[in-house]
Amino acid sequence: MDQRWRPTVNEREFIEQALQSDLRVDGRRPFDFRKLTISFGREDGSAEVLLGETCVMGYVTAQLVPPYKDRPNEGTLAIFTEFSPMADPAFEPGRPGEAAIELGRVIDRGLRESRAVDMESLCVVAGKHVWAVRVDLHILDNGGNLIDAANIAALAALSTFRRPECTVGGDDGQQVTVHDPEVMDPLPLTIHHLPIAVTFAYFGDGNIMVIDPTYKEEAVMGGRMTATINSNGDVCAIQKAGGEGVMSSVIMQCLRIASVKAADITSKIKTKVDKYTTEKALQKVKRTPAIVAKEVNVPDVTMKESTHSAMENQTSKAPNDGQQISEGDENHQNTKMISTLTADRTVKHKQTPTSVGGPSN
Repeated sequence: MDQRWRPTVNEREFIEQALQSDLRVDGRRPFDFRKLTISFGREDGSAEVLLGETCVMGYVTAQLVPPYKDRPNEGTLAIFTEFSPMADPAFEPGRPGEAAIELGRVIDRGLRESRAVDMESLCVVAGKHVWAVRVDLHILDNGGNLIDAANIAALAALSTFRRPECTVGGDDGQQVTVHDPEVMDPLPLTIHHLPIAVTFAYFGDGNIMVIDPTYKEEAVMGGRMTATINSNGDVCAIQKAGGEGVMSSVIMQCLRIASVKAADITSKIKTKVDKYTTEKALQKVKRTPAIVAKEVNVPDVTMKESTHSAMENQTSKAPNDGQQISEGDENHQNTKMISTLTADRTVKHKQTPTSVGGPSN
């Protein structure tokens, strides 16, 4: 494959002399990664990784297929890569080139040989129906170190993928029904660990090495090695793509450095995946509209205000009622006194004729 950038003799010497002084063209240290950005799409199983100027998008799909005869209880996992001329003028459309085949094999070896994804959990009916998981990796921009960026994109997409739920029934118990996501929640994949690919580039006689090479450094390097390691320090795969020979002591040093970098990248992937999962869960929660809450609160406020006003009215009416009661008592006493005086006068008037008529007889 032709390089997208052909360095001149002076440019090659400048890059090599800078590396001998522990300096790189982009200002990084020899064992520093470029800025890593992970973003997810609207659908589950879609991830886009930006590693410096390198951009890779991963998309995961699944379908029910018959299993392999030698493994009737296990599903399948396949990696497919697409190199578009939009990412690099050196990429040709059509059949995949050597770089595309190598990229797919390195990532496939790191995932399948380490059994990072539980294949037995993808079995629906043993010997008849299993889930075939497919990971499509699209190279959007080639800024160097495609293997590491594509590996992270594949892991991020697999971590957020949800396969449809299915049930087995029928008269013979072999009929499979795939349910819609709105009917039954999809299920995530069972991932035991995350194998992280860390690529080293060698310069000179193999004594100078850097990680995460750019496309300019790839045009000058004398060899390359990719170590796939998980956060526990387990070596999942090693790929040495020709070039200059490397001492065993240098390889052991690379593995120790790769173990530290793998733990850091694993933490970043899990943080992004947890954030994405939380946001998705919140979107599914049905919340009561704010208008209903206001309608519920309005009667309570009205009742409190009406009760308060009624109490004020009763308090204000209390003195008037007392005045009315006192005035009624006075009127009743006056009427009683008048009736008493009238009765006394009547009695006296009746007694006067009787007393006068007595002496005359």
